Amino acid sequence: MKKIFLAIVAIAGLTFTSCDLDEYNPSAGDASLTAYSAWAGLQAYCYSCLADELYTASDWMFASEGGTDCWVAKNNGTGSKDLFYYEDMTPSTNATKKLFKQCYSMLTTCNTVINEADNITIDRNEELIPILVAETKTLRAFYYYLLVSNFGPVTLTLDSNASVSGVVERHPKRTSEKEIYDQVIKDLTEAIEVLPVTAFDGNKARVTKKAAMGILARVYAQRAGLGDSKFGDGQTYWQLCFNTAKDLIDNAGTYGAHLYDDVYDTWADANNRNNEEALFIAAGLDANDPSSQYGSWRNKLSAYSCADAGSCSEFWNSNHKPGDKGYYYGRHNSSTWMPTKYLMYCFDPTWDKRWEASWQYAYGEWSMVQCGWVAFNKGCITLTEAICTKYGIDPSNVGKVIIPLADCHGIASSFNGNQYPAKIWKKGTTKETATVDNLLHVDDPEWGTRKAYSVPYPVAADDNRFNIVSVHTDAELQVYKDGKSQFFAFKLADLYGTDDLPYGTVDQGSDAAKAPVGGQDPETGAYLTNAHRAYPSLTKFNWSYEGVFAGSNLQVKGGDMFIMRMAEVYLLAAEAAEMLGKGGEAATYLNVLRKRAAREGVAESVWKLATATEDDVLDEYAREMCGEFSRWALLKRHNNIKERLEKYNKRAAKSFKPHHYNRAISIDFLQTILNAEEYGDNGYGATAKSGLEGFE
Repeated sequence: MKKIFLAIVAIAGLTFTSCDLDEYNPSAGDASLTAYSAWAGLQAYCYSCLADELYTASDWMFASEGGTDCWVAKNNGTGSKDLFYYEDMTPSTNATKKLFKQCYSMLTTCNTVINEADNITIDRNEELIPILVAETKTLRAFYYYLLVSNFGPVTLTLDSNASVSGVVERHPKRTSEKEIYDQVIKDLTEAIEVLPVTAFDGNKARVTKKAAMGILARVYAQRAGLGDSKFGDGQTYWQLCFNTAKDLIDNAGTYGAHLYDDVYDTWADANNRNNEEALFIAAGLDANDPSSQYGSWRNKLSAYSCADAGSCSEFWNSNHKPGDKGYYYGRHNSSTWMPTKYLMYCFDPTWDKRWEASWQYAYGEWSMVQCGWVAFNKGCITLTEAICTKYGIDPSNVGKVIIPLADCHGIASSFNGNQYPAKIWKKGTTKETATVDNLLHVDDPEWGTRKAYSVPYPVAADDNRFNIVSVHTDAELQVYKDGKSQFFAFKLADLYGTDDLPYGTVDQGSDAAKAPVGGQDPETGAYLTNAHRAYPSLTKFNWSYEGVFAGSNLQVKGGDMFIMRMAEVYLLAAEAAEMLGKGGEAATYLNVLRKRAAREGVAESVWKLATATEDDVLDEYAREMCGEFSRWALLKRHNNIKERLEKYNKRAAKSFKPHHYNRAISIDFLQTILNAEEYGDNGYGATAKSGLEGFE
């Protein structure tokens, strides 16, 4: 592969918002890879599927988090039942099929970049070429890691001209997991020796030494799990995982790595574009950057992972519901995910700030006073007798007003539509005092450095900025009952019925179409609310700052996405230590994360662990990493998916079979090659053989 079309180089230039496009000459026809500029353009293209597909489209998120103890389908429905519940999962399952194709589409390019580096003769740069090769080895290792951890033994090729999903190789052979992991580890260790501490060309989306080290620790953990279940060498790789994670933690300053002291800072809107905790990111688009005109505004992950609180329609004015004109929350008419009861009760919000840092547990209305689009009183809701009866709100509140929680601006961006960053109204604001002077700023003590969606816990009983508030315990709920609060409050446990299934689709095992919370029909006694749709929303992929909005497309946000962050390194150190039989040492690493999440004034004895079990580690991963593309792989390496499902996702447990420890080989790939029966589909029934014979 000596030539590439300049169209590909153009795409590569658009992969990063800070890339310099001057090296691309649109009049040159096609360019030889013997020229540094063309080769470097192809190298940049190796990153393309990270921000364009894997970490912005729904597919990889569904595949990496679905089918675990943390997530179920909204209303216990049938949407994506293959990924949530292993029901009818086949080689045609779109999310896993796309993962297979996307990774292999990048690997041939990675191979070409690595193999052609020695052939550059035009404008050859001896200083930069080794760095870009090291970057590419890291990416190749990462894509192969995704393949082997999800699909088991697949085809390893380092040839520039060979292709697996790209049809060139018609009779591909599988490679053992051992061999693939060996190559992944080799690529990463070689890359670490060369990669700089600071990003090439100042481009935050490029991999650095700390990124490769973090990925290597993750790879060692996944390989250790394979050793535990198959090869008997798990302890060796757990030790390597621990050593690598410990090195990165102990020498964080040397590697340019950082862990925020306060978990609020990790998720603060102000830190999204240049997050110090990030080890590796998929860079989002900035509406104030020229490249945003050409990039793909497609990140709808907040819309998939957030609830439909607008279903409690009485609390929202016309077009204000999150499913409609979502200037504050975003337009969440694609809500699909719902957290399991297990995940909700992993959090103890009385001490753990990760509750509100990760979850929108209280909802409120909004206005647009800053730009003059929506008056304050348009976001006010007057409580009627009917509303109070239906939602179990104390009747003394009839006639009282719920005021807006937030106020959204309307700022024209330089290149990509209006921006709607939100500020929060001060508690006690009235129609008469609703001016911009009564809006909180990010450093205000009442709200702190949280993002706009991180509601300070607990909501005061007399706070009239909220219309819906969820709580964990009866005691919390009683505070609101005793305080005769204006908002609708309910207990999270009441969103789940038999087998801890969400209320919704009865023929899928749910108890009823509506959850038993709120008021009752005075004649029939039936519960009437849609509270089962107003569960807490994951806010990790929802941002509210100037530059992040895709103009009028309110489903999309363009924030930077973590591929890996420093907190995971502490979890890996703890996980490895516990698997090595060192529960006390594991606890020390978990306690670092728990300490920064602890509320001011909470006694150390409340949150500090003396030792940690395997379940403690898995629970801490749930609190810290929920939704971050890691849960399925974590449970796979502990070989306890079935066990965790039987406890926390019983519908999924009914369909889970041993072959589900590997995802199905893509049907598109199988229909392209000439030896599909030999290659196999991992036991999903599309081929007579699984293809795993001899590898188990």
